[in-house]
Amino acid sequence: MATNQPCGDQPYSVTRRQVLSAGAGGLASGFAGCLTGGGTESASNSSDGTSGADGPVAVASFFSFYDFAREVARGTPITVENLIPTGLHGHGWEPDASITRDIIDADAFIHVGPDFQPWADRAIQTLEDDNVDTELINVREGIELESLAASLDRDEEGVGQNRASDPHFWLDPRRAKQSVDNITEGLVALAPDAEATLRDNAETYNSEVLDRIDADYAEIFDRAERDVVQLAAHNAFQYIGSRYGVKMRPLVVNLAASGDVKPSDITEAKSVIEDNDIRYIGAGVFETRKPAKQLIAETPVEAYYPVTPYAGVREEWVANDWGYEEIAYRINMPTFEVVLGNTAPEEAGPDGWSETWRNFE
Repeated sequence: MATNQPCGDQPYSVTRRQVLSAGAGGLASGFAGCLTGGGTESASNSSDGTSGADGPVAVASFFSFYDFAREVARGTPITVENLIPTGLHGHGWEPDASITRDIIDADAFIHVGPDFQPWADRAIQTLEDDNVDTELINVREGIELESLAASLDRDEEGVGQNRASDPHFWLDPRRAKQSVDNITEGLVALAPDAEATLRDNAETYNSEVLDRIDADYAEIFDRAERDVVQLAAHNAFQYIGSRYGVKMRPLVVNLAASGDVKPSDITEAKSVIEDNDIRYIGAGVFETRKPAKQLIAETPVEAYYPVTPYAGVREEWVANDWGYEEIAYRINMPTFEVVLGNTAPEEAGPDGWSETWRNFE
């Protein structure tokens, strides 16, 4: 995979094969020192562009962009791997040193841009400092982010270079198309002989999948008589609200999926529920369900149903090879139909959807 050629204008490029052959010493040891924390499970899944091909490997720091990359890489020698373990949320996770080897040994690292995943920022800094020849693919390049505005938790104000902006742009299918284009450019640089296939795949995915998701979301929200959605989840859905003209009311108003729910947040949610005659709410799949259960106990809300910002996967989703598209249609869209009052829960989603997801654990 790696070569012994210099990288760009750098006088010397440390190859991944050299680093790995050094065992636990040197660069790998230093890298392990900065990538510490919870999470010892293996990455959730990987996808070979060409079965059995000994081609380049790209690793992704976030599920959505792993999925986009594997769609673009279909039919090419590129293998795409997801670094986030199954069952974990991609925002807020801190890997242990086992991720070090995966990133160093990869030909490309697909990431979400600065100030979103601190471990990824540290990894990129180490790669650059030590001239490791892993190509960096920033999926956020050229994408205009929206202001957090009133949805920002005051405790987060001024924290991080991009904290004035909401980073969850990929929930807007139109912005997601730009990230697909960014990934495509990076993969073309990785495998120039496969350029035609990569570009064809990207065009097909953008036009046949993301454009369709955009149109179907628009149809759901256009039919709704209510324009308020109460979510027992963190502040990750504002791009959907902004794109389709609906007020998303997250229970956790900061950006962290593990953020604390304050008594004032519960009080505000109760007011929203009462004022808008809300009977069903959304709850984050990879977040605690405790506040959702509290709202059921203390308000007229009858049930909660799943929402996810495409930031992680469950074991059964991996087994069924679900990606961004399948999660949109099988998780988020049915829930929005229900919480907006468009459809009764038992009529939403595929057969058995309501039974499976009503007040899920």
